[in-house]
Amino acid sequence: MSDMTPQDSHVFLDHVRMEFDSRVVFEDLSCRFARGRVCVLLGGSGSGKSTLLRMIAGLVQPSAGRLLVGEVDMIGASRSQLAAARERIGMLFQGGALLDSLTIFDNIALPLREHTDLGPDEISGRVHERLAAVGLVDVDDLLPGQLSGGMLRRAALARAIVREPDLLLCDEPFSGLDPASVKRIETLLARLNRDLGITILIVSHHIPSTLRLADEAMLLLPGRVIAGSPEALRSSADAEVADFFDEETAAEDVGPAITEAPEP
Repeated sequence: MSDMTPQDSHVFLDHVRMEFDSRVVFEDLSCRFARGRVCVLLGGSGSGKSTLLRMIAGLVQPSAGRLLVGEVDMIGASRSQLAAARERIGMLFQGGALLDSLTIFDNIALPLREHTDLGPDEISGRVHERLAAVGLVDVDDLLPGQLSGGMLRRAALARAIVREPDLLLCDEPFSGLDPASVKRIETLLARLNRDLGITILIVSHHIPSTLRLADEAMLLLPGRVIAGSPEALRSSADAEVADFFDEETAAEDVGPAITEAPEP
């Protein structure tokens, strides 16, 4: 993938090297993510999927290469450039990562209070718009521990989009959820992409969701990256790719395409 250019890319990585002390995660990673598309990142444990999201978000710094988010090169960017880039990025962390001591309302309002000049009424309006968008009502005064797993993930999604990002990074959004909650989160993500044009990058092991939701899948293998439509990867003649999909789908049912979310 080294002959790629940044044109039409929302995120563009060119010969990126990332290591932690003596452990090399990426030796020479080149890939791109098109604007306004949904891409699922696949790979075995330790393949660097979550690290890739953290690099894109500017939370960790590669040691070499180019990593463009929009027009900002996140490698070597100044603090102000990173801050400007992060304003356009939402992050749905694995497990939600809501603050246990804050109410759901305060969790979602926190980024607005910390990073904008909006007044209390404007913040309240924005928070309730985002809660409505993810199908949550009457949860303002509840603590995260009082929500079910699916509701917690939806509240975390509301927080991730409260600042109206154009890039949404999701780390294992389906892990630990029952099938109905998985379908609801899928539908919400598809709707955000369709209605708002948000570019969505999802780290996941969930092959059925990948096949239903993704425009593109990207499989991280040792020393190489394989990208294409989910169906193309699933039916690949490449033995390593086929083995990955066989292992991941052995006990899973792909199920029907996304229609509407189930009732809460």
